[in-house]
Amino acid sequence: MSADIEFIPVEDATKLATGILLGLGLSPGHAEAIARSVVTAQRDECYSHGLWRLLGFVPTTRKGKVSLNAVPEVDASAPGVVKVDARYGYSLLAFREGLPHLVEKANTLGITAMAINNCYHFSALWPEVEDIAAAGLVSLVMTPSHSWVAPAGGKKPVFGTNPLAFGWPRSGPNPFVFDFATSAAARGEIELHRRAGKTIPLGWGIDSEGNDTTDPTEALKGAMLTFGGHKGSALSAMIELMAGPLIADMTSAESMAFDDGAGVTPCHGELIIALDPKVFLGGAMAENMQRAEKMFDAITGQGARLPSQRRYEARARNKELGVPVQKSLLAELRETLASLG
Repeated sequence: MSADIEFIPVEDATKLATGILLGLGLSPGHAEAIARSVVTAQRDECYSHGLWRLLGFVPTTRKGKVSLNAVPEVDASAPGVVKVDARYGYSLLAFREGLPHLVEKANTLGITAMAINNCYHFSALWPEVEDIAAAGLVSLVMTPSHSWVAPAGGKKPVFGTNPLAFGWPRSGPNPFVFDFATSAAARGEIELHRRAGKTIPLGWGIDSEGNDTTDPTEALKGAMLTFGGHKGSALSAMIELMAGPLIADMTSAESMAFDDGAGVTPCHGELIIALDPKVFLGGAMAENMQRAEKMFDAITGQGARLPSQRRYEARARNKELGVPVQKSLLAELRETLASLG
């Protein structure tokens, strides 16, 4: 672990995050939900979605785009669909409010979708699929973002980073989870490279002229690239459609136009699909879930790593150590909290 890292208790990290968010005017419900997300990511050493994101709330909340005390409106009247209107607030509270309805319907019907509309989204999706897996459900979650990403063969942004996450419940302490952007890297990763004065790998982005670049600043000005060429580009287009027009919300290009140069976190929709193995499998559930475990054993038995394994290892390692925070970031966060009174 780097000498630049300081470990602080989870309670202190949560208090720091909550204090900043409350100081910026967010309601207690939003502050608690967001603090939990960024502290969880920081604890798991997923720094691109951790505490540094709190710094972005300062300019965002002052631009008047985001409703800081929006109360999500849940509509669970349809048989297999839950609709949550975030009312232009942050997405995490909307997810928390809709989750019990999603679980209840999936337990009854076997499969249920939840659409979160009119939400500002900045967080990773893996905490959401972990929460759904904790209820014994399989899940698939996706969102668009802002049009930062060029399609395969193109030079101009069309897609968002468009993350896709999947969760599978397991009998052990951790579910099988993956969460990745369909861009070659998360935008937060490029921003962290820029902040650290580091170059980015070729293939992450192009400059404003469409040339390959290793300069994070030029990539942020130009366009990001999808992973896997045309394959990542097709997946990104799928997410635009399923978490955009299908749920009557904005595509990444429309979200960017809605932002109108304000530079705040993307406003869009989120689609969550949950499936209950108990309903699908009935009395054959134990047998078939064990078949999945055999596949996981075949992967790890040859030395390969399951997705999220590094996060789980960091989580276990930091259980006693606390939350690792870069000292310079910690100082900046404490200064921000002090400035907010």
